[in-house]
Amino acid sequence: MGAQWKARHKEVAANAKGKIFGKLAKEIMVAARGGADPAANSRLRLVVEQAKKASMPKDTLDRAIKKGAGLLDDGANLERLVYEGFAPHRVPVIVECLSDNVNRTKSSMNVLFRKGQLGAEGSVSWDFSYVGMIEATPNSKEADSEVAAIEAGAQDLEPSEEGATLFITEVTDLDAVCKALPAQGFTVISAQLGYRPKNPVTISNDTEREEVEAFLEAIDADDDVQNVYVGLAG
Repeated sequence: MGAQWKARHKEVAANAKGKIFGKLAKEIMVAARGGADPAANSRLRLVVEQAKKASMPKDTLDRAIKKGAGLLDDGANLERLVYEGFAPHRVPVIVECLSDNVNRTKSSMNVLFRKGQLGAEGSVSWDFSYVGMIEATPNSKEADSEVAAIEAGAQDLEPSEEGATLFITEVTDLDAVCKALPAQGFTVISAQLGYRPKNPVTISNDTEREEVEAFLEAIDADDDVQNVYVGLAG
């Protein structure tokens, strides 16, 4: 919960893969503004690698790159928007969106945050750190995540899902740590810049936690939403 919230059981939904591809395509289009060659564009390279691991079709991937780089007539016109506020029970939330219609997205966020509280810029981001986040899995039992973090240049680490480790880096070190981790016995699953809470809220009441989960699932289901970061412990 601490780094990036993921919808529970999202992977089993029939349309989950298409939704994931749609979000990745948007990230690719934005990254490709810095150049269509992943070898010369580290941000694009990271997203392309993530798309390949998600089994995005090559035609879809190539088209997203070309649209973002302005090589097609129907080029991308996406704007990154960040919304801050609170889920129920004063749980801080940061929502990143990529939208081709700012008014539509703003209207959606106003509606979605009715069960929480939509805040102004800076209302909760002060309680988050903007960092690089790399999710990686060990290639063997001998791979040591703490040693890997030190040798690769990560600033911190924490357990992630299904035996993976989340390596935390400085914003400027994300690409370098990604390249260094394989030599330490780890396979990178995903890498991105994002928000990490400094003081996650603990909710032990099951009913209250379910209310927070329902709020987050509704936010995540919006087509313009890319990432949801929440300051919730556990």
